[in-house]
Amino acid sequence: MEKNIGTIDRIIRVALALGLGIFGVTQISTGLWWIGLFGLVPLGTALISFCPVYLPFGIKTIKVQKLKT
Repeated sequence: MEKNIGTIDRIIRVALALGLGIFGVTQISTGLWWIGLFGLVPLGTALISFCPVYLPFGIKTIKVQKLKT
């Protein structure tokens, strides 16, 4: 599993996960708490630096280091 998520992408994913999590916690009384569970997806992909949705499209937001010769 090759990493395909860069630093900025990871930061955005963590922020999105936190936003969804906070929304879910604050909406417990309205019954919309389950929306907070969707925050686990971007959090998980940010933690492992791999997004399976990017794979078929060949998208990589991580910088590729070139070897010095």
